[in-house]
Amino acid sequence: MLYRDLDGSEAESPDDLRIQYEAELAEVLEDVGVESAVEETGIEADRLEALVAGESPEITVEEACEILALDPEEPDTEIVRAEIEDRLLLGMTTAVLDVDTIAANLERGLSGKEVHQRVEGRAPMTLSEYAEIHYFIGERKR
Repeated sequence: MLYRDLDGSEAESPDDLRIQYEAELAEVLEDVGVESAVEETGIEADRLEALVAGESPEITVEEACEILALDPEEPDTEIVRAEIEDRLLLGMTTAVLDVDTIAANLERGLSGKEVHQRVEGRAPMTLSEYAEIHYFIGERKR
């Protein structure tokens, strides 16, 4: 889900999409255990426990990739992150979108430059920001 589906898996909103990402991450955490995840990723236990409890702690896309990579059936962190970047850029191309158009349509108040840096992985992106960008691109592709 996190990196496979640019149309948003029929999510009804960016928040719905973020919740789907968080559920996927929580499932991985339940399978591998929070303690093991803390050791492997260095992410604070309280934030990982919050994910498992169905809460929405601030998680970056990089951290989400690290969590997802704990699943033995998933690729490693770098591959997941590269897939996310590639799919966003491909989606922008397919939907004929530029970073300024995306920025103008986000509720987060990011500039075109900030969107550009996040999409290319040159600046940290929260899972919430990713969900909003991902959702917008997916909506425009339809």
